[in-house]
Amino acid sequence: MSPGTFKIALLGPESTGKSTLAAALADYFGTGWVPEFARSYLPTLTHEYTEADVLHCAQEQRNLEDAACRATTARLLFFDTDMINLSVWLEYRFSKAPDWLTKELKSRYDFYLLTTPDLPFEPDPLREHPDLREYFFDKYRQAIHAAGIPYQVIEGVGKQRFENARRAVEKALSTEIE
Repeated sequence: MSPGTFKIALLGPESTGKSTLAAALADYFGTGWVPEFARSYLPTLTHEYTEADVLHCAQEQRNLEDAACRATTARLLFFDTDMINLSVWLEYRFSKAPDWLTKELKSRYDFYLLTTPDLPFEPDPLREHPDLREYFFDKYRQAIHAAGIPYQVIEGVGKQRFENARRAVEKALSTEIE
């Protein structure tokens, strides 16, 4: 990944506004964002997704992220998901995550925005566990801690959520410059 680009991943349980926030932050900061590969891939399957499908999503997500970093000269880039999400999901659903995925966690992103499950759950065909959002929030926070990557918890509804995220990004960028 490009050493000059500050990489911010959005992480959080299902239906916590990550995609909306990634797009809005990229627009505000005049930069790009990398969408979640699984959102375009999983609906094309003609079977219930398997461990191999999630691993494929992880590899393709990594490829999309790497390509975006190589193609940009921007100082900042947002990611609508990350390897922690995929690792935790693999462990939850299939009781294991591959070593290559867990080893990468420490080197892919510079900062995290961890979204809380304080927004109402909005069902869609890819969302599976409205009752486990706190569980996944805790798992994601534990994984970020274990990786030793700085993060900010983002909460609030509507404009307040965006403002909280914007301030966290600006603070992270000013800390990174120092």
